[in-house]
Amino acid sequence: MQYSKQTIITNQRLIGDIFLLQVTRPEGEIRPGQFFMLKSWNEELTLMRPISVYRYDEDSLSFMYRVAGKGTQWLSQLKRNDKIMLLGALGNGFPCEEVHGNIALVGGGIGIPPLYETAKKLTALGNHVDMYLGYKDVLFAFEEFENVCENIFISSEAGFEGYKGFITDLLKPEKYDAVFTCGPLVMMRKIVDMCQQHNTPIWCSMEKHMGCGIGACLTCSCKTTNGMKRTCKDGPVFKGEELVF
Repeated sequence: MQYSKQTIITNQRLIGDIFLLQVTRPEGEIRPGQFFMLKSWNEELTLMRPISVYRYDEDSLSFMYRVAGKGTQWLSQLKRNDKIMLLGALGNGFPCEEVHGNIALVGGGIGIPPLYETAKKLTALGNHVDMYLGYKDVLFAFEEFENVCENIFISSEAGFEGYKGFITDLLKPEKYDAVFTCGPLVMMRKIVDMCQQHNTPIWCSMEKHMGCGIGACLTCSCKTTNGMKRTCKDGPVFKGEELVF
């Protein structure tokens, strides 16, 4: 795996602290659910930041991220034609070819963007895909799913849009042949429990702090029934039954 220097096409605030970063696409295959390590600074910060893939085409690659600390604050200040270092694509991604039929994708907060290309791929493979989007308050990215999903269900804790409450209140796992999810740990733990009650296969994309992204530093280790696993190298997508929350 080699680093590549790419050019920023656009880097814009969508709403609140949510930003959309589009860069020129590096060489190599990209699979739905994978991520890249990003770096745009030289001396003050040395660690790259892991951000999941949102969209990609032949020429560009897009990330949607939330400004939550110094690293993402630096990213938000980048302008068109600035350069950025990428390492990736990393991780295993979602097993789109292993599932068939009615599929539910459940995203919470900044765990929503990685599911766009996943929904697109599953639909292209002939599956019926329903999207469940859970927000805390402001909504983002939901319009993009309209062309790649059969149905979209929206919830917000603040009650500004859609169902007032948690997205897990709307999900009925028994209706589906498989569930993919990405978002807050408490949400995914609930979904795993719900799916296990109905014997519905479930895969979770884990979000962890990462130092290297290639399995060397062990910063992102998570507990599974098969021992400790590296989220970056062995994941980030795991079968729900493997995870020990």
